[in-house]
Amino acid sequence: MPPNTTASTGRQPGKSGRKKGRRARLLVLVLVLAVVAGVAGGAYWSISTVRASFPQTKGSITLKGLSGPVDVRRDDYGIPQIYASSDEDLFMAQGFVQAQDRFWEMDVRRHMTSGRLSEMFGKSQVDNDEFLRTLGWDRIAKQEYDKTLSASTKKYLQAYAAGVNAYLDGKDGKDISLEYAALGFTNDYKPGKWTPVDSIAWLKAMAWDLRGNMQDEIDRALMTSRLGPKEIADLYPQYPYSRNKTIVQAGQYDEATRTFGSTGSAASAGSSADGTAGTGTGTSSGTAGLQGQLAGLQEVLDDLPTAVGVNGNGIGSNSWVVGGKYTITGKPLLANDPHLSASLPSVWYQMGLHCRTVSSKCQYDVSGYTFAGMPGVVIGHNQNISWGMTNSGVDVTDLYLEKLSGDGYLYDGKTVPFVSRQETIKVAGGASKEIVVRQTKDGMPLLSDRSDELVKVGRKATVDTAAPDRGDGYGIALRWTALDPGTTMDAVFAMDKAKNWTDFRAAATQFDVPSQNLIYADTENHIGYTLPGKIPTRASGYDGSVPVPGWDPRSRWTGYIDDDELPYEYDPARGYIVTANQAVIGKAKYPYTLTTDWGYGARSQRINDLIQSKIDDGGKISTDDMRQMQLDNSSEIAKLLVPKLLKIDISDKDVRDAAAIREAQELLEGWDYTQDADSAAAAYFNSVWRNILKLAFGNKLPKELRVEGQCLWVDPVNTTGPVDETDKVRECGQREPDQAQPDGGDRWFEVVRSLMSDEDSDWWKTPSSGTRPSADNRDELFRRAMIDARWELTAKLGKDIDTWNWGRLHRLFLKNQTLGTEGPGFLQYALNRGPWKLSGGEATVNASGWNAAGGYGVVWVPSMRMVVNLGDLDKSKWINLTGASGHAYNAHYTDQTDKWADGELLDWSFSKKAVEDGTSDTLVLKP
Repeated sequence: MPPNTTASTGRQPGKSGRKKGRRARLLVLVLVLAVVAGVAGGAYWSISTVRASFPQTKGSITLKGLSGPVDVRRDDYGIPQIYASSDEDLFMAQGFVQAQDRFWEMDVRRHMTSGRLSEMFGKSQVDNDEFLRTLGWDRIAKQEYDKTLSASTKKYLQAYAAGVNAYLDGKDGKDISLEYAALGFTNDYKPGKWTPVDSIAWLKAMAWDLRGNMQDEIDRALMTSRLGPKEIADLYPQYPYSRNKTIVQAGQYDEATRTFGSTGSAASAGSSADGTAGTGTGTSSGTAGLQGQLAGLQEVLDDLPTAVGVNGNGIGSNSWVVGGKYTITGKPLLANDPHLSASLPSVWYQMGLHCRTVSSKCQYDVSGYTFAGMPGVVIGHNQNISWGMTNSGVDVTDLYLEKLSGDGYLYDGKTVPFVSRQETIKVAGGASKEIVVRQTKDGMPLLSDRSDELVKVGRKATVDTAAPDRGDGYGIALRWTALDPGTTMDAVFAMDKAKNWTDFRAAATQFDVPSQNLIYADTENHIGYTLPGKIPTRASGYDGSVPVPGWDPRSRWTGYIDDDELPYEYDPARGYIVTANQAVIGKAKYPYTLTTDWGYGARSQRINDLIQSKIDDGGKISTDDMRQMQLDNSSEIAKLLVPKLLKIDISDKDVRDAAAIREAQELLEGWDYTQDADSAAAAYFNSVWRNILKLAFGNKLPKELRVEGQCLWVDPVNTTGPVDETDKVRECGQREPDQAQPDGGDRWFEVVRSLMSDEDSDWWKTPSSGTRPSADNRDELFRRAMIDARWELTAKLGKDIDTWNWGRLHRLFLKNQTLGTEGPGFLQYALNRGPWKLSGGEATVNASGWNAAGGYGVVWVPSMRMVVNLGDLDKSKWINLTGASGHAYNAHYTDQTDKWADGELLDWSFSKKAVEDGTSDTLVLKP
């Protein structure tokens, strides 16, 4: 995987010319900005202006509010390790240091979570602000701070905010970051003081990104307009328990004690408790009203800023832990790589928080990953334990179709008034806008109010189930556990100082939102897993798989699963635990429906197999073995499909330029199914896979799930280069203007796998298009997909297949999530980086995800990677997607990305001596 090349030149700077190259880019930036600024107002920016916001990392700074001196040691990558003598000093220093590196990112995030982006970026963000105000994340965060969080957590949040504000004190925007200076061309915005609520609210944004099956709920309901129950079931196959192992394999639920443990009678369980796709009952999912409402809601969700996340489509994560019995060190090894939308800077911030002496006054000695803007460490290790996280996928959201009546809604035969509040959205450079947010008595916001089109649809909606008269129409409301005050912030601090499994499990009970798979290891050679979270229970007939009628009291949640009832494992006999978004537990061992939409286990089973293979060979697993497993590029769907594709006959008599198709087909001969960046076979196979999805499912899905049609291939009469405009018009004119496209995630792997044996299924039938033949069965459709893939890659990569490789298609561009996407071109040049040609792919362990609906570009990534060595913590390894700094042109802006792309890990020092040995800069914060 080649290192990053600059977007403008494509040249790769040599290592020895790193500083020289950076200085040259700075000069280019300054010249561009000087011209723009000169036009705008006669001013210009100097190099010193660009560097003004870079953090001071040496010497000393006086910080009012500290009780004693604090040392901030940074290594060669700018990663800070903080040493203090009290908890408050530790977290105050954390706030100061994170603000030094990332305050622009922090400021944008708090405006996003509070629905105030328009104050920074003007009228373009008003619609997003309206939706985010309706969700009310900052309001819930304030309730948490006022009512549910512990006194010590509040104290730490206050200390952190004081540190951030100490950094801001006396600074103008240009002293804080390049982005503020740029924003100053059109906007007089100035950042306000940081508050504890600003820190808490970001947890709501992360919970939204990991909220579970809400998108599947919408999609299933939309499918009913065109597909029957059996067809929908085809697209949501049952979890393959016999093939892909669950997380928890030992222990079961005890009905007598209502607890989960290592012994107990098996729970009675039906299809709704096995984690498979449910159909739901009592729902109006087949109604015209719901169809229109959900189609509109889907558009609103798609328009949210990328920083909020990729709305759950395809996102996953890997974590696993191997006990000392099977490791070289004789102590556990723990690996984690959460998969999130790519962002610049990375969503993660690496740091260590160390008390010089751990005591009741100063309780922390922890290192790992956190979020800029939030105190503590979210994932990492302390001196005794380590932990990692993956998204559990547990269903904690439900959509409700509410029947509107005047200023209220129908519930249990009566009209209940909405709880309403008025919100003022301030707009930079424009007039403020007033909106009214309505929610039900149990706190469900009416999302449909945020779209005029949704309101119109709701007024005209009709229903075809046992529902009340239409009256004033229908709306869509959201029930979500994160809209209730919680204690996740308490859990972070409790995990950071946990000493053993008992402490860790107690801390996990406070981790209510988002529900995560937590894995654990300690220096005493124990490993474990626990499922925390506020997980709702539902009445019989309501499984959370589709939207439900709000007027029926039975559709409301009946309670939450008790902490003692949640699944866990501790020191399982097999010696390792794997979590990668697969089913948590088998249906015979658990009575509750955790979700109807697990990940299907392609990644998790591959990790299980890699670990078990090493054990079966008698080998011991090393830190580097764990790293190599994280980089596994093997495609499970390719193992299934390629043998079939190689048997397809490409005949000269009925395929134009058949020799060229056979030439591409031959790439698959002898291919080991590994999706390396330099693999031509991987490029061709993934194009075939994308075209299989398009042909088999595209025209059969409802129009609401379709994306704008693309010209995916060029006629063989013009195969010498990219498609010209004439070809585009001619070819696109021969097909539907709108073409559905599945996202290609591991659910679609399972869909295709389940249909493989039914060679004459209607899903394999597709009409002819232009010169492309129709298909009446599986092999004919595969043949058509191979033809289309050949001409698609001819258009994208050229006629000569010797020049093809996966990395040319599968590229990562890192974009600053604000001005890097919406700003003028010169700012995008200044703030963005890339491309990187990546290995890996969809549903592989090395999950550099791409969405078949939008092409092959990388859209979500292992946002960090770590391997913790509990035998010697100083031999642990870690890497971040970008770097410690959020300042463009700072040495640490993307200084980890090349190594990340190459699959390398950095040394992760923890002990005081190791940190001192690796220190490049030391800053002393003085009282």
